[in-house]
Amino acid sequence: MKFRKSAPLKGAITVPGDKSISHRSVMLGAISKGTTSITNFLEGADCLSTIDCFRKMGIEIDRKPEEILIHGKGLHGLQAPSDILDVGNSGTTVRLLSGILAGQTFQSTLTGDDSIQKRPMKRIITPLTAMGGEIKSIRDNDCVPLQIQGRLLKGIHYDSPVSSAQVKSCILLAGLYADGPTSVTEPYLSRNHSELMLRSFGASVTSKDTTVTIQPEPELTGQKVVVPGDISSAAYFIAAGLLVPDSEILIKNVGTNPTRDGILRVCRQMGADIQLLDPREHCQEPAADILVRSSSLKGTQIQGELIPTLIDELPVIAVMAAFAEGTTVIRDAQELKVKESNRLDIMVHHLQAMGADVTPTEDGMIIRGGAPLHGASLDSHLDHRIAMSFAVAGLAADGETEITRADCVNISYPDFYKDLLSLQP
Repeated sequence: MKFRKSAPLKGAITVPGDKSISHRSVMLGAISKGTTSITNFLEGADCLSTIDCFRKMGIEIDRKPEEILIHGKGLHGLQAPSDILDVGNSGTTVRLLSGILAGQTFQSTLTGDDSIQKRPMKRIITPLTAMGGEIKSIRDNDCVPLQIQGRLLKGIHYDSPVSSAQVKSCILLAGLYADGPTSVTEPYLSRNHSELMLRSFGASVTSKDTTVTIQPEPELTGQKVVVPGDISSAAYFIAAGLLVPDSEILIKNVGTNPTRDGILRVCRQMGADIQLLDPREHCQEPAADILVRSSSLKGTQIQGELIPTLIDELPVIAVMAAFAEGTTVIRDAQELKVKESNRLDIMVHHLQAMGADVTPTEDGMIIRGGAPLHGASLDSHLDHRIAMSFAVAGLAADGETEITRADCVNISYPDFYKDLLSLQP
């Protein structure tokens, strides 16, 4: 894909359904009694991997244009999989599903693509083993493929060394099958979609500060889930609207969960003109329409408890910082090294290739913004967030920006390029 400096971006856009909520609605629907209806489900490759895994364990799932129907079989209704469970590129699928599989009565094997086979799984192997689970890395490198022998699990309290919604959710889902309460304490509060959805399906989940506790063996009941638009997908349109002069974009029905809205807080710190219109709530998840107008941005500091609320948005925030006046410092973001790619290294390299003044640090980067950026030829590294971030950069930079292996956006947002170009005159 090739991008050049854009004329003002105008219009309204609806982004795909939230990826995190789409994954979780399939998983909880499968282990609940009755039918779960999901509307605005994200039909990206990652979420389709979750559907495929549950179909292989005997769950009937109807994919219709207007909704997904999950015919759940209850907490203990899954069957031994008919084949190896392939999670594709989805870290959410492999980590959350491992929690469910650890408490089953059968053995299963999880694998995925080349990228997922490099991502760290010790962070879930350790707590699941502490619960009495039998989970091993087949290649003994603490990565996928994983072999899981279901066991009777025991409730534990786990002090997580990382603030990760995937780790927390894995433990909570395993806790459904434990012999007593299971709790997780994080350094900072990560996104809480699992807690909210577990409660709406009937689980007993309590939260205090950065600790969440789940009671075992609940009666989960199928629900009607309306998935809000994914704020991680909206982030690229927020950035484009702010950076391209004289732009005004309305992004409809975006999830604004406080554990995910860090990008909105950072944009306001940077002086962005952003308004939330028509706030509403469904299944305990808040949403709103977001109106974005082009703005002169200034540098800011991003660190600490803010990081888990915007971890997936940091690449596009770094792009915004490169165009802002003054210095932006990003700290405590070492988690970006173990995403679909080493996003810290790639962001620094690609921004430098476009002429930005960026210095890498051990846990983030220092971006001295304001210098004009120019086009470059950039590889996505098969990371959808890298590709989308630099598509936005290309709309605000001089010259032509080329993104190779650009179709990786299919993981989360198959129509991204079409939607972005639809806002141009």
